[in-house]
Amino acid sequence: MWTITRKEISSFFTNIGGFIVIGLFLLVIGLLLFFFPDLSILSSNYASLDSLFLIAPAIFTFLIPAITMRTFSEEYQTGTIELLTTKPLTEFAIVSGKFIAGVTIVLLALLPTLIYFYSVYQLGSPKGNLDIGGTIGSYIGLVLLSATFVSIGLFASTLTNSQVVAFILGAFLCFVVQWFFYLFSKLPVFTGNLDYVIQKLGADFHYNRISKGLIDSRDVIYFASVIFLFLTLAQYSIQKRKI
Repeated sequence: MWTITRKEISSFFTNIGGFIVIGLFLLVIGLLLFFFPDLSILSSNYASLDSLFLIAPAIFTFLIPAITMRTFSEEYQTGTIELLTTKPLTEFAIVSGKFIAGVTIVLLALLPTLIYFYSVYQLGSPKGNLDIGGTIGSYIGLVLLSATFVSIGLFASTLTNSQVVAFILGAFLCFVVQWFFYLFSKLPVFTGNLDYVIQKLGADFHYNRISKGLIDSRDVIYFASVIFLFLTLAQYSIQKRKI
């Protein structure tokens, strides 16, 4: 499993496309946080990284499928999946190795954003006037959401030989898991507490709760369950393609 993880990370960073994807992510985040008035940290009346955690899920909806689209699609396209599955490795080990690699790459992409945290911390009046608990909670929520999107992207990649199709399908599924249930709950046919119950099925509901700095076990269990579901579906998809 760890051999696959190292191979995936090495493969991603030996390809210039990997650096371009992460570079574009950091460029877009930087532009939005410092140059767009509606989201700019500098135009806010108080020290906060709320803008970062507001726009990150939308960017991750496209960034993470771009990272994961090649994980299995390329293996199918080149025929190396047969070589991989004939080794003494279970489907669980293969999927888990690629999942850990995907999460690690996303964490490495997130790491430079700590510069924004340091900048806002220093710019506060007085210095350090920042909701550190809320910021830590938001980072935890973002990591859990990232891991969820990675599992979705891996599943999408097991369904097709085409990296483009895997990207489109992955982005669509990420959107569904993140925002569909919230949008669906707003239909006028849902009355009483039913709309609230439907919202709880979406990742956006749990991400927003964690972003407030309140780490509830129910929210963590939700993300863990969705991750487990899509990793299981990915394993099943690989098994079906072997038949």
